[in-house]
Amino acid sequence: MHIDHGMQDPRLQGVVWRKSRRSNPSGNCVELAQLGGGGVAVRNSRHPAGPALIYTPAEITAFIQGAKDGDFDDFLGPGD
Repeated sequence: MHIDHGMQDPRLQGVVWRKSRRSNPSGNCVELAQLGGGGVAVRNSRHPAGPALIYTPAEITAFIQGAKDGDFDDFLGPGD
């Protein structure tokens, strides 16, 4: 069972985690899982048994749209 904020969360049972095609081979990335009701869980791929953050559909939509719009481009490293 996965952990969410130190508590077991049944929404994470049986979900399918996936990484971006752009993730690096060393596994330093995040994984996302679609939840019932449109929510999304996010976890550190290096610690799959560790905590997961759960976002509402509105929160994850705002984040992904912001990334598409370049709102976080200043976080990219040189050459990214």
